[in-house]
Amino acid sequence: MNINYQKKLEELISTLTGTPTLLLHSCCAPCSSYCLEYLSRYFSITVLYYNPNISPKEEFQKRAEEQRRLISQLPVKNPVSLVVEEYDPGEFYTAVKGLEHIKEGGERCFKCYRLRLERAAKYAAEHGFDYFCSTLSISPLKNAQKLGEIGAELSEIYSVEYLPSDFKKRGGYLRSIELSKEYDLYRQNYCGCEFSKKEAAE
Repeated sequence: MNINYQKKLEELISTLTGTPTLLLHSCCAPCSSYCLEYLSRYFSITVLYYNPNISPKEEFQKRAEEQRRLISQLPVKNPVSLVVEEYDPGEFYTAVKGLEHIKEGGERCFKCYRLRLERAAKYAAEHGFDYFCSTLSISPLKNAQKLGEIGAELSEIYSVEYLPSDFKKRGGYLRSIELSKEYDLYRQNYCGCEFSKKEAAE
């Protein structure tokens, strides 16, 4: 049975006191736009830009700069800061070894979800954050149920709370498109890795 992660998030937000800290993994500025607009009302956010899947390096750097620009321009209630992790594509290729032929949206993507979510969980635990999650669920092409399962599992391993989320709900994806236009954000036509780029080209 599918879990309504947006409903769970709304229920959690209704119980919050003070301004908890959130480590938010982000894949790019467009996907983070609505997430930051929405979540910054309730959390003090650090965006973790960790994406070894992105290919080529120039694409990684371009998305990182757009992430930085958006954070500097987006009006938010609570502070938002940015951490850009070093680019090491070898981490991605090691994680998905043997799954290169799998179509977009399958097991290769799930391995990539876990790679990035695990870095977020580890960073959040090491730096004392109250919660961690990812912007990935805003995409209609990303599996929010799988992201939620992985997040819950990592929450147990690293002893830091996973923020339940399905940001595409409640018009979140449409709002991200509006914000992307408003801030003239670079929107790529593929998820990030060389395999998704090839599928997009085909």
